[in-house]
Amino acid sequence: GAPLKVSEPIVSYRETVTAASPEPCLAKSTNKHNRVWMSAFPLGTDLTDAVEAGEVTSMQENLTRARTLVDKYEWDSDLARKVWAFGPDFNGPNILADGTHGVQNLAEARQNLVSGFQWVTKEGVLTEESMRGVGLSILDLTLHQDPMHRGAGQVVPCARRAMLAAQYTAAPRLMEPMFRVEVQCPEGCMGTVYSWLNRRRGQIFEAEHREGTPMHTIRAYLPVAESFGFDRIRGETSGQAQPQMVFSHWEVLAADPFEALSAAERV
Repeated sequence: GAPLKVSEPIVSYRETVTAASPEPCLAKSTNKHNRVWMSAFPLGTDLTDAVEAGEVTSMQENLTRARTLVDKYEWDSDLARKVWAFGPDFNGPNILADGTHGVQNLAEARQNLVSGFQWVTKEGVLTEESMRGVGLSILDLTLHQDPMHRGAGQVVPCARRAMLAAQYTAAPRLMEPMFRVEVQCPEGCMGTVYSWLNRRRGQIFEAEHREGTPMHTIRAYLPVAESFGFDRIRGETSGQAQPQMVFSHWEVLAADPFEALSAAERV
């Protein structure tokens, strides 16, 4: 038979922003007749989680959703009433909102701007991974008077470039998936478990003794990228340590992806 080449499992990351864009980002269409100004801002952990949990969605009535964004997440009321889309796939944890005033032909360009947003949130500026927790606001828009010169072929790539620029200027960071690890072991194995977790960037947040038994339970968060081979701890402890792992959350990689040799730059 054909030889099989086994590679390391692939880990998906997410892209986010950690600050608001310091200034509007402009992009021009290929024919130079259309311009889009955008800015990016972080949605915050609570709102991002609410979108993923289905508590804030594109299916809600506009005024109901706007009231929730203003009262619970402190959004500007005008921006909250003009949420255009969620993405990627029209239900992801990123939001496109219209922050313009008095722009001509805006309704006609809406679908093209939303298409650019769906494209961008699927392939971010850092590693072309999906975005998470990013808000994008359309600040201004100028379109050519002739419909022939403001079609999808001109406006969609233009909107995409403006959105990528906005993300780039808003302190972009990578997010890595985290497992919640629970290891049950006797006291004599605890040192080995702690050593394994520390070598793999594990964050131990709880350790408890189960009364009436010699067993201890250690709970920690472990990056998915560091989890491969973790179950070999069973062999190292002669089967006494029993690990269980389940996906917990996404965590921002603190390292600057533009800094040479940083963890995020290596990713």
